Amino acid sequence: MAPDKPSPRILTQEDLDVFQESETYHALVQFVVDLREAATGRPNSVGCVESEAMKSILSLLDEIQNLTVLHPAVPNEKSRFGNPAFREYYDDLESQLPDLFRKYFPDLQEDNLIDLQTYLVESFGNRTRIDYGSGHELNFICFLLCLSRIKILQQSDFPAIVLRVFNKYVSLMRVIQSQYWLEPAGSHGVWGLDDYHFLPFLFGAAQLSTHKYLRPRSIHDADVLEMYSKDYMYLAAIVFINSVKTASLRWSSPMLDDISGVKTWEKVSEGMIKMYKAEVLGKVPIMQHFLFGKILPIGELPSEKETSEEKKLTQHEGHVHADGVWGDCCGIKVPSAIAASQLSHTGELRSIPGGSMRPIPFD
Repeated sequence: MAPDKPSPRILTQEDLDVFQESETYHALVQFVVDLREAATGRPNSVGCVESEAMKSILSLLDEIQNLTVLHPAVPNEKSRFGNPAFREYYDDLESQLPDLFRKYFPDLQEDNLIDLQTYLVESFGNRTRIDYGSGHELNFICFLLCLSRIKILQQSDFPAIVLRVFNKYVSLMRVIQSQYWLEPAGSHGVWGLDDYHFLPFLFGAAQLSTHKYLRPRSIHDADVLEMYSKDYMYLAAIVFINSVKTASLRWSSPMLDDISGVKTWEKVSEGMIKMYKAEVLGKVPIMQHFLFGKILPIGELPSEKETSEEKKLTQHEGHVHADGVWGDCCGIKVPSAIAASQLSHTGELRSIPGGSMRPIPFD
């Protein structure tokens, strides 16, 4: 009998409260904190140990990126929503992952293999909604945490996890977001840090926290961005946003504009951890999709003790909502700003992996 796949279990705020007291939650938070510390003061270009496990993960990500070439975006004229070719890409990725894991991690136990495959495929977005958000990014962290918990990754790998593996994952996601016009997973958009990601800002602020000259306000300096964005994740994220939205950060990303007024990167870095716990790990609409399995377990949750009549829950496209309450994560579909930036005046598709984008006024 095949092991059960990791599955979502959090349905209510009470469930989330119990999770936040669990060993899995504390291990997850500590892992993010440890990775932040490993990135502190280190630019992407700094030398770091790349173990065989690190090399295997990087090769695995290369193969996942190669699949995007096999599944080009299909003509989707005048649409600014997700490109349906993403579903073919996702299905191919899911079908190939077992062989890829056996290739790069041949000694994995079967039950661990199931957990790792599930977290990794869920790291690349939602097949049905063709969207992506901080919850999917969290799945990639869970994938790495699982590798750490089963001793494939060691503490000595942590700098390379951030500077090599996570950085490569974000670069890959920008290819996927650009090629398939993934929609933001949620309707906050402009009010968040970014349409898609959180952790490049958290790790990126840590990278910059010891820099002698650069300050948070430096994100408004085009010369600084050009000179340093390849070395610092935070600045690379700003460059990507600017490539898609022509309005200033004050209008396109007001939270980032506000943060740029903080005096030091160290304070930004400290605030990012608090914000991550509150705005990602502390939100039911995001955490209702968090997957629990053998490596990241949870005990019985309050909602699982109630009868179906007491819950009064409804299902919608795999999401669970309290009766009569619409979740932030799946209300109004949010068009891709990347799609808008790539549509030509004639409405022709210009979604090319790694290609240039034509910025349009943010709307």
